[in-house]
Amino acid sequence: MSPTPAGVCPDRALEILYADEALVAVMKPSGLLVHRTELASAATEFAVQRLRDQIGRPVYPAHRLDRATSGVLLFALDPAVHARLCAAFEAGAVRKRYLAIVRGWPPASLVIDYPLRRLDGDGTARRDAAPLAAHTQMLSLATAELAVRVDRYPTSRYALVALTPRTGRRHQLRRHLKHIDHPIIGDTTYGQGRHNRLFRERFGCTRLLLHAAALTLAHPLSGAPLAIVAPAPRDFESVAAALGIGAAGFEEPA
Repeated sequence: MSPTPAGVCPDRALEILYADEALVAVMKPSGLLVHRTELASAATEFAVQRLRDQIGRPVYPAHRLDRATSGVLLFALDPAVHARLCAAFEAGAVRKRYLAIVRGWPPASLVIDYPLRRLDGDGTARRDAAPLAAHTQMLSLATAELAVRVDRYPTSRYALVALTPRTGRRHQLRRHLKHIDHPIIGDTTYGQGRHNRLFRERFGCTRLLLHAAALTLAHPLSGAPLAIVAPAPRDFESVAAALGIGAAGFEEPA
């Protein structure tokens, strides 16, 4: 396959962000599982299955995104390339950039250095081993304030942030944002229900406001630098626009 420009595919097909003879990257919508899991046994739709059927050949996911997270999802087209990609992710050679809308106004920039325990299949933190090192770089892009009392203050503050995980622990970004008391809006596990309800009622937002915006890596065959970008989806962008923190706030600083 030759490189494919970004564009929304018809019907229920996944939007292809990039494709060549070795790789395919798609835009995973919020709510779609990457692959089958016992925790969502009733689900019948999976990114692996949909992409396989869409392009007519086996695909091998190189990493994971939570079901509720949207954004760049990268697949290999054969097992050898898949092994190389997995090794690159494991070695931290793939740069990942996320966008999130969080409660409160966090610092302009911050490195969150907070070890995390492994999670069991049901999401429970394991107590039989020491926590593992976990690091996330956060940059505040824009802030907003609503004249609505949710907590003890007369107004409620929110921010659009860029997140770059330096390690790959499960639910790392969501757990780290909870740790610094700036949970991601729409997070029903680590977030705050009162703020999630406000966004449902005021903006019709029923998703986790976390988006995998970009992957940067060396191509597993040529070694050439490759940057794959997923623009913020409409449901994410509409909330940001309603808060007045969209548009330029999505751009990555120089």
